[in-house]
Amino acid sequence: MKILASLKIAFVLSSFLVSCNGQNQNSSQFSDTKSSTKRVGGECEEGYCELMYLGMPKEIHSTDTSAGWYEKGQKLIVTGTVYQLDGKTPAPNVIIYYHHTDNDGLYSPRNDKPENQTRHGHIRGWIKTDNEGKYTLYTIRPAPYPDASEPAHIHWLIKEPDVKNEYWTDDLMFDDDKLLLPHIKKRKPGNWGGNGIVRVLLKDSLQIAEKNFILGLNIPNYPKKINNSVQSGLNIGERQPSFSPFHAFGADKGSTACPVCKYGRYHGIIYFVGNNPKWNEIKNWLQFLEQESTTRQKYLKVYFVYGSDKSYNKENRTKELEQLGYELKLKNVALTFVPSFADTKSDINLSEINPDIENTFIIYKHGNIIDKYINLKPTTENFKLISEILDKTRGEYFDLSEPKHE
Repeated sequence: MKILASLKIAFVLSSFLVSCNGQNQNSSQFSDTKSSTKRVGGECEEGYCELMYLGMPKEIHSTDTSAGWYEKGQKLIVTGTVYQLDGKTPAPNVIIYYHHTDNDGLYSPRNDKPENQTRHGHIRGWIKTDNEGKYTLYTIRPAPYPDASEPAHIHWLIKEPDVKNEYWTDDLMFDDDKLLLPHIKKRKPGNWGGNGIVRVLLKDSLQIAEKNFILGLNIPNYPKKINNSVQSGLNIGERQPSFSPFHAFGADKGSTACPVCKYGRYHGIIYFVGNNPKWNEIKNWLQFLEQESTTRQKYLKVYFVYGSDKSYNKENRTKELEQLGYELKLKNVALTFVPSFADTKSDINLSEINPDIENTFIIYKHGNIIDKYINLKPTTENFKLISEILDKTRGEYFDLSEPKHE
C-alpha cells in the first residue's frame, strides 16, 4: 500500500500527542455522511491507517513483545481470543496492529527504523491469531497524555484475511484508571469490536489484562451479518450494563444492589424472564443454577430477574418470589424483579431484554458478556452446556488478584 506523505512529519511535541483524531472509536464519529462510503469501519484519517503496514514483517506470530517491554514502566500482558461476529467461533489468521504511548505518555520516536519515527511512536507491532483465535502481547502499561486529557489506552487496528481493508476497534482502557469515568461520561464507548475496558489482574509484579475481540461488532459497513430471528440482550463482547433490580430473596434481600457492580469480579449469570413465565421450567433452571453456585462458590453469582409487566404490584411480586425461594430452599441464587424490562428507573432498559420470549441467559465475566442464550430449555444437555461454558471461559488468570479500586 502506498505510504502517504504523512511519514515526513517533523517530530515536535505536538506530534507526540497525536490526540487520536483519526483513532477515535466513538460510534458517533461516522454516524452520517462518512458511514455512507462503503469502506469497512468508515473513513480513516488520512495517513493514519496506512501506517499499519509500514514495517510490517512477512512473518507474524500469535505472540509479540513490544519495544516498551524492555523500557521503564509497568510490565503488562494483554491476551485474549478473537472471535467471529457470532462471538463464539474463534477467528484464526487475523492481524492485530497495536501502538501506544510510552511511560511518559508520549508517542516517542526511535531513530533505528523509519517506521519508529512516525506519529504512532516506537511502541508498535503486529500479532496474528493462532488456529484457536488466541493472541498475547507483552508490553508496558501506557501512560496517559501529559495533559491528562484522556485515560491511558492502546490503539488497535484489525485486518481480517477476507475483509478488504483494515479497521479500528475501541481502544483498550483500564477500569482502575482514574481518568476513565470522566472520559466515558463525555464520550460513550462505541463497543466497536467489543468492549474495550479491561480489568487488570496481578501476577507478582506483572499486570495482566484479558481482552477479546468480536470481529465486525458495531463496525460500519461490515460485510458479514448474523440473521437472528429473535433478539434479546446485548451482544457477546459488550459490557453487561449496570441495573438495579429489587431483591426479593437472597443475600441482598430488600435492596436494589446492582448485580454487575457488586459481583462482577468472576463469572455471573443473569436469567431473565418476562411476560411469559413457565414456572415449572423456571424451578428446574433455578435448582440447577443453585447447584452450580454451590459448587463454584465465590466464582459464580447467579441472578433471576423477573420482568413481567402484567398486573405488576411490588408487594405481590415480592411475596411471590419469596415463596419461590423458600420452596426451592435457595441459598445462593438471588431472586429479583423489575416493573418491566422497559423500566428506566432501574436502568434495566439498557440491557435490551425482549419481554415476550421465554427467557434470556446472559453469562458474563469481569462484567463483559461472554455468552448468551435465548429460549433455553432446562434439559440435561443444556445444563451440561452452561457448566462447560463456565469451565471453558475461566482462563489461565481467573484466580489472580486485582489492584484495589478507589
